[in-house]
Amino acid sequence: MVLALGFSMGGMACRPDLAERYSPDYAPAPPSQTEYVFAVHPLHNPTRLLEVYGPIVDRLNARIPQARFRFEASRNYAEFERKLHQRQIHFALPNPYQTVRCLHNGYRVFGKMGDDHLFRGILLVRADRGIQRVADLKGKAISYPAPTALAATLMPQFYLHTHGLDVNHDVQSVYVGSQESSIMNVHLGLSAAGATWPVPWQAFQLHHADRAKDLKVLFETESLPNNALVVRDDVPADLVRQVAAVLVGLKADVEGRRFLAEIPISCFEPATEATYEPVRRYLHRFSSQVRSIETGGL
Repeated sequence: MVLALGFSMGGMACRPDLAERYSPDYAPAPPSQTEYVFAVHPLHNPTRLLEVYGPIVDRLNARIPQARFRFEASRNYAEFERKLHQRQIHFALPNPYQTVRCLHNGYRVFGKMGDDHLFRGILLVRADRGIQRVADLKGKAISYPAPTALAATLMPQFYLHTHGLDVNHDVQSVYVGSQESSIMNVHLGLSAAGATWPVPWQAFQLHHADRAKDLKVLFETESLPNNALVVRDDVPADLVRQVAAVLVGLKADVEGRRFLAEIPISCFEPATEATYEPVRRYLHRFSSQVRSIETGGL
């Protein structure tokens, strides 16, 4: 396996079993290979991202031997967005907000996650706290992963706005750094509600069923196009086509479908910049009606 880690190994120190399972091979790449960084925005903590996407990057290395792909995770949204802004990433899986912004920094869309119905916000509350409707949240704290998380922050905040709650004055917004932290803040009673989206919520229910049973979904938002696959504009077009073919082709065999199930989605699929036009319009509405976000060039 050829897999170099782009984040601090401190996160792996507390999980020695994972460190052994995904022990990276630091053998030098042959001179004929060029290394490409493949980065995923913080859908999960870095350790979980490695579990889910490490095998997919392994497949890219196996199927495209003339190139070498290095998986890279980021500690938080701000770090991932800085890397995109500084063009440190060749291939990336950003959220749709990050997608439309990085298109003005020399990236282009070549694919996306399938299952757009999954790309929506949800708000979780404890089942024993008596919160039944949006108005019950007035004066309370709500946890979010990050200010720029589209499905897990912006979309729930827009929903609250359209249902009569001023997110700038009626509630306390707490940005806790990750999807898992947003969920756990609700479970621990540190916030009255926590925003996330179906993918990490499904994972939480699977891996922490004893805690998930204490929570319920208060509401779900509308959906938007799912997370994109983008590539830097100086990557050879033929290589981009090969990467797209490997990712889209994951659904064609048992092992590939197992990788997809870990995300969990049914497929990756082709996409272009035009796919994300609904996201541009949504962000403009959000910025004009709810709170100002960086929309320069959108």
